[in-house]
Amino acid sequence: MEQFRTDSVLFELFYTSRAKGVKLNNIDIDTVNSVITVPVDPDLKLDKFDLRITPTAKVSFSRGKRNFNAGPVVYRISIQGKGEKEWKVCIKKWGNPVLPGLYADPDIIYSQKTKRYHIYPTSDGFTNWSGTYFKSFSSPDLANWRDDGEVLNLKNVSWAKGNAWAPAIIERKISGKYRYFYYYCADKKIGVAIADHPSGPFKDIGKALLETRPEGFLKKGQTIDPDVFEDPETGKFYLFWGNGFMAGAELNDDMISIKKETVKELTPKSYTEGTHVFYRDGRYYFLWSENDTRDPNYRVRYGTSTSPLGGILSPENNIILSRTDEIGIYGTGHNSTIMVPEKNEWYILYHRFTFPSGIHMGREAGYNREVCMDTMEFENDGSIKIIKASHQGIKPTSSITEKW
Repeated sequence: MEQFRTDSVLFELFYTSRAKGVKLNNIDIDTVNSVITVPVDPDLKLDKFDLRITPTAKVSFSRGKRNFNAGPVVYRISIQGKGEKEWKVCIKKWGNPVLPGLYADPDIIYSQKTKRYHIYPTSDGFTNWSGTYFKSFSSPDLANWRDDGEVLNLKNVSWAKGNAWAPAIIERKISGKYRYFYYYCADKKIGVAIADHPSGPFKDIGKALLETRPEGFLKKGQTIDPDVFEDPETGKFYLFWGNGFMAGAELNDDMISIKKETVKELTPKSYTEGTHVFYRDGRYYFLWSENDTRDPNYRVRYGTSTSPLGGILSPENNIILSRTDEIGIYGTGHNSTIMVPEKNEWYILYHRFTFPSGIHMGREAGYNREVCMDTMEFENDGSIKIIKASHQGIKPTSSITEKW
């Protein structure tokens, strides 16, 4: 408890930072070694960087040299009732989390219309996942993200009130115009909304697409976590969903209803939720999350199939993303993936417990999550290599500089 109180007081001090590019939620206080790690955006220049912190009622400080390029800067910090002590302040250039604040369940697309990447997450940080709105973010290079604001609010949805979770999106060109179909959870049902632009606003169709478990499925789990997929071999579209079970079905051409006769249970071993499907070199890859999102062992497994609704075959060792204790990363799951257009470069997007405080939150960590991205690579036989969850994240995929 003493360490936690000291952490809290120091965090309060550094959370006052007004410097652009500081990842405030991720400041790490090491009371044993008297080191404070301050993560910042990777492109931040450090030679004249100033944290721009201000004293609080409980903490005052004097600062040493300012050039963080030369290494840690020593701050002499005085905590009320505890005296003065020297602390080393280290600046770390980290790409993760890629979005500022608390978000989870990320889905991502590359839009042919905007020539940008777009992320669609759950808005997190709400007790018991009680959020009521969705936002989107866009980027030209997968590393620098702009907040494009709210795309859908449940106050504009007639059939649901709360639990806005786990969206999925797809771009489709219809009669020469791009249309965007946005599948999402609300009140533990799945709905769909439509827009003419990837940043919305999206308009709900006026009713839930899916409300209950398919007939004959296991009598457990929830109708949540949609994933939408276009089969490049046939041009057909599919929806996958489920918690406790994995269901899949072909979508009708209207994109807002399913072909009921195609509904199939696909549940692989060790499946909990968060299905994600992609296609590569003649294989259909199925990724999913195992365990509860409140569990530090929330992690990603995978299998492959020869068709979108075929049987899933899982490698013997099919865990590809999991906790990394030595750097304090836990609860890694509910992912999506993206391939850079015209390149064989793949990345995985996922959420984790907010770092570093999430692991100390107990079950509350399950709704205090943040979105991260790391490289995904394949062996020569097509199997997915184990992904090392990191703080560094990825480098920009292009050197394009543009005005937002």
